[in-house]
Amino acid sequence: MVPPYPLMPLDRRSFLTSSTLAGAALALGALPSSGSGAPTSPRPRKRTRLAIATYSYWHFRDPKISVQTVMDKAAAIGVEGVDILHRQMDIAEKGPLDAAARSYLHRLRRHAFLNGLSICCVSTHQSFVQPDAAELTANVEHTKKCIEIAHELGCPSIRINTGRWGTSKSFDELMKNRGIEPVLPGHTEEEGFKWCIEGITRCLPKAEECGVVLALENHWGLARTPEGLLRILNDVKSPWLGGLMDTGNFLEDPYVKLEAIAAKTVYVQAKTYHGGGEWYSLDLDYDRVARMLAGVGYNGWVALEMEGKEDPDVAVPKSIAMLRQAFG
Repeated sequence: MVPPYPLMPLDRRSFLTSSTLAGAALALGALPSSGSGAPTSPRPRKRTRLAIATYSYWHFRDPKISVQTVMDKAAAIGVEGVDILHRQMDIAEKGPLDAAARSYLHRLRRHAFLNGLSICCVSTHQSFVQPDAAELTANVEHTKKCIEIAHELGCPSIRINTGRWGTSKSFDELMKNRGIEPVLPGHTEEEGFKWCIEGITRCLPKAEECGVVLALENHWGLARTPEGLLRILNDVKSPWLGGLMDTGNFLEDPYVKLEAIAAKTVYVQAKTYHGGGEWYSLDLDYDRVARMLAGVGYNGWVALEMEGKEDPDVAVPKSIAMLRQAFG
């Protein structure tokens, strides 16, 4: 099991409410008593913090919605954090971080601060399933750059993928086949796991240096199944690597599979599909998911990824209200 998370500080409103309730309880003699008869403070309750992924407003189709715009919307809705999709930022995907890129990242960090938001994750793309050593190195270096991006943003984690074989003609075809694709001819799945484990391992020193946790998603590719995800997490034993539970990426028997990875989960992305999904729709029971996560002591972030076709200005607030009820 992942180590327990530290308790988050109460905001001012929560502090005042808690103080009022505690004072009333003390006046009524309701607080528990220590052995000496003096009242003791109740044990603080853990809570789940909600975030909105910028992907909820932009599904890789024009026009692209700016990260700052999503931050403004997230603040208006009243969540505590934002999960930034790397490809949604106005920054070159390739090449090192130059002064202009760092300046842009610092402006995003300031914008989040002024909106009272934490930047809790940067969702990145890479593929460690690479038979060519030079391509594997290029993906390792790209991931290290993404770690630096998170560090510049004051962000404690990035989403990473295993990558996939690339034998599907398009992502639409991959989704039509429910995330399953053939192994690259001339290679084996065992080789894929070997390359992936090597690639992630090579990123860990940079993650530790920058204080950024790598959250490996149950995404399409080698982590499409709980067994594949857990194999990598169990082989790479590092406090700087954990599992990312995407609630929408197990298309069959989702609860059994989500429960299998729950104990290794360090970050959650919660899918909703208002208006019908872009590729598929799932009817997920978030009360059940919340109980499952509570059962393993999860106390981290839950970030909404609204992947439906409905206007996000309508669908995102509805989704957050549902998640608040489930995780509140």
